[in-house]
Amino acid sequence: MRSVLSYKLMVPAVLVSLAIFASIVYSHCQIPCGIYDDPARFVTLAEHIATIEKSMNQINELSQESKPNFNQIVRWVQNKDSHADELSEIVTYYFMAQRIKPADKADAEAYQRYVKQLTLLHQMLVYSMKAKQTTDLANVEKLRALLAEFRSDYLGEGEHKS
Repeated sequence: MRSVLSYKLMVPAVLVSLAIFASIVYSHCQIPCGIYDDPARFVTLAEHIATIEKSMNQINELSQESKPNFNQIVRWVQNKDSHADELSEIVTYYFMAQRIKPADKADAEAYQRYVKQLTLLHQMLVYSMKAKQTTDLANVEKLRALLAEFRSDYLGEGEHKS
């Protein structure tokens, strides 16, 4: 009896622990570890945008068939949404939380750059959300343009930040 009761208590405790630790492990370390690869993040963001675009195209194509394969459509929607979430995760936890440092308002140039970068990142989050809501390829083009503008402002001309 006692072992059954302890088993019933242990299983939920393990599941709750896994849920908590899985979310901690998934995000970038935030301790700060000093291990950053900004160019790799830009490549990854571009890959997420390309995958969102491919997913949208597949959803639109499959939806127009005389007998739509709804299972495949659902899989492409899930894929699109997953990549939009991963893009948002990088924007939020890597760039906004760790890499973009607050600037003193007294340094007008640094503060203006800080505000511009935060604005671009916020716009990327908005268009990532819109990409989840629709299959409008205009959202993908806007994401690409925002990524290019942020990359240019953040890295400068061929400059690598560490």
